[in-house]
Amino acid sequence: MISIARISTTLSGVTAAVGQLTSRISAGATGMVFIYSLLPLIFICSLFFGRYEVSPQHVLQILAAPVTDLVPGNLIQIEHTWTAAEENVIYQIRLPRLVAAVLVGAGLSIAGAAYQGLFKNPLVSPDILGVASGAGFGAALAILLSWNMAMIQVSAFCFGILAVTITYLLSRFYRTTPTLILVLSGIIVAAFFTALISLTKYVADPYEKLPAITFWLMGSLASVRYSDLLMVIPFFLIATGILLLIRWRINLLAVGDDEARALGIDTKRMGQVIILCSTLITASAVCIAGIIGWVGLVVPHLGRMLVGPDYTRLLPACLLLGACYMLIIDDLARMLTNAEIPLGILTAIVGAPFFAYLLSRKSVGWI
Repeated sequence: MISIARISTTLSGVTAAVGQLTSRISAGATGMVFIYSLLPLIFICSLFFGRYEVSPQHVLQILAAPVTDLVPGNLIQIEHTWTAAEENVIYQIRLPRLVAAVLVGAGLSIAGAAYQGLFKNPLVSPDILGVASGAGFGAALAILLSWNMAMIQVSAFCFGILAVTITYLLSRFYRTTPTLILVLSGIIVAAFFTALISLTKYVADPYEKLPAITFWLMGSLASVRYSDLLMVIPFFLIATGILLLIRWRINLLAVGDDEARALGIDTKRMGQVIILCSTLITASAVCIAGIIGWVGLVVPHLGRMLVGPDYTRLLPACLLLGACYMLIIDDLARMLTNAEIPLGILTAIVGAPFFAYLLSRKSVGWI
């Protein structure tokens, strides 16, 4: 016969569990509301910063003017007090650059989170399979051959895809521990393409080509234009959309392959889809911005702190947090010195200490 004390203890445990779950859901919802409100604010404020001074009032007027022109009857009118140069700076320089920062930050972050769930490892980053090294070599080779900017980006994208393809084909030779072999193959391919980058820099002209290669590899959004965005936006949208649609399946993969298979998930096919989407996103980001580290490693952990480890919330949070993070980094790159600081340097300076802080936390269950 079940004792009253045991029933009471069981009910207390259930009540505590429900309370803890409710608290976590509430905290996650609060975190999502905070993140959603943060991105538009940072984006608008980022338009104020730059070497060419444009007053905040003029920035807002320039942005609002096309909208007011659509209102019938001229009910809303804005006095034209800004110059053509200011309008050109906002629409042709800052706006495409900030859109690129949003795409790169969001893409690297969601790719990093997806990889961490797939490989069940919180230290995984989007370039684990060699895509960044491959894209870096493609860009370095194109610069060495004096190709134009569009061809540099195409070369970077193609070699990034090629690097991951080689990684995947290498891993197919071994049937045991496929995940471990895939990661090791990625390390091998990344080392190979890194060596090719070093060789390219060694034979490059030290006065023109070598500085261009070095600066590109450190990451920058200074030369991004609308044509560059049109080339990569389709890949971003398709791959990101797929990851968001399957994010509940990533939850199951993060628990374990056996559990996922027991619930009807084709773990092999799902892993291939995640790798393909993350590779397309990362290659697209690298081809327009260069190699930018730490974003895909740090931002997913920051997302877990705000919304928890549930991938149905974590992936959307990573999209928004990554965009905010890259906007702030790009603002710092433009403001700290007269000469623009490469983004890869700033992400390492900011990301490494922050990640060390995360690892030093006593309560690391959220990792």
